[in-house]
Amino acid sequence: MIITLRKGAKQKEIMVVTEKVKGLGYRPHISKGEDITIIGMIGDSAEKYKEVFEAMDVVEHVNEIQKPYKLASREFKRENTVVKVSRNVDIGGKKIHVMAGPCAIESRDLMNDTGKIVKEAGGTILRGGAFKPRSSPYAFQGLGEEGLKYMEEAGEKLHMPTISEAMTVEQVELLSKYCDIIQIGARNMQNYDLLKAAGRQKKPVLLKRGMAATVKELLLSAEYILSQGNYDVILCERGIRTFEDSTRFTMDLNAVPVLKKFSHLPVVLDPSHGIGIREHVGTMAKACIAVGADGIIIEVHPRPEEALSDGPQSLMPEQFRRLMEDLDLVAKAVGRELLD
Repeated sequence: MIITLRKGAKQKEIMVVTEKVKGLGYRPHISKGEDITIIGMIGDSAEKYKEVFEAMDVVEHVNEIQKPYKLASREFKRENTVVKVSRNVDIGGKKIHVMAGPCAIESRDLMNDTGKIVKEAGGTILRGGAFKPRSSPYAFQGLGEEGLKYMEEAGEKLHMPTISEAMTVEQVELLSKYCDIIQIGARNMQNYDLLKAAGRQKKPVLLKRGMAATVKELLLSAEYILSQGNYDVILCERGIRTFEDSTRFTMDLNAVPVLKKFSHLPVVLDPSHGIGIREHVGTMAKACIAVGADGIIIEVHPRPEEALSDGPQSLMPEQFRRLMEDLDLVAKAVGRELLD
C-alpha cells in the first residue's frame, strides 16, 4: 500500500513513518515529489496495517496499490522518474539521449574509433557488448573483462558514460566496476536472480523487454529491481516476435504510450533489434522519437561487413551522422531536445 504524507511534511516526521514501517517488518520505499512524499509499504498483508498509519497526524491518506507491479506504477509515483547516469546525462527529462556503438566490443581500436564517431555526431552514451548472448554456441561470445576495459578507456577519453550487458549474477559486480549503466537483455528479462542482483547495486539498469513478453510482464520484471532498492531503472522496448518474418522482430511502438501511462519509469527504444535491417533502422528511430521515447539505443560500426555480431543491422558512420541530424528535427517537433 502507499502512505501519502500531508503537504510539507518535515524530515523528522517522514522518519517516524519509515521507522514504523520497518518496525512492522516491511521495507519502506520513499518517493519524494515537489510537494508530497509517498512511502510505499510493499509486502504480504501490508493492508492490514492501514488504520495504524491513518491514525498518524502526518499521514494524509493510505491507499492500496491495485497494480501487481507496485513500485513501478503511477500510483506509487506520479512524477516521471529522471535517471541520473553520470557526466550530466539524465534519462527521462526533456533531453533525449542516444546510446550508440558496436553490438560487440571487438578491439580497443574499434571502441576508440566508434566512440569518436558517436561523440562527434551527438551521441551521449557509448554502448558495446562484452558478454554476448548468441543463438549459436559457435558465434563470437565477446571479450569479457578485457572488452569492458577497452570501453571504459574509450568512455574516459571521450567523457561519455558507457552501457553493457550482464548475463549472469557474477557479471553484475564486474560491470558495476567498469560501466555506468548495466543492461539486462531480452533473453534475461525473467532471470529473477539476475534482476535482484542488479537491484542490489547502485548503477542504473536498462531492462529490455523479452521478445515474447507483455508490457505487464516487463513491469513486473522491473519491480524485482526496484524492490531491492535500486530505483534507477530504464525500460527498453526492442521489438517482439510475431508471425511477421520480413523483419527480424516487430517494433511495438504501442508499448511507449502504454508504459508511460502505467509507469513513471523512463522508456528507451532499440530500433536496431526492433527491425534488424540497416536501411530501415533510421526510419524506425525517427518513429521512436515521435512516439515519446526518452532515448534510443543504436548499433553503429565503422565496418559493418567485418562485424563479429549483428553487422546487417549496424549503421555505417555517415548513416549515423545523417540520422542524428534528422532525429534532432523530430525531437524539436515534439517539444524535446537532442543535439546541443
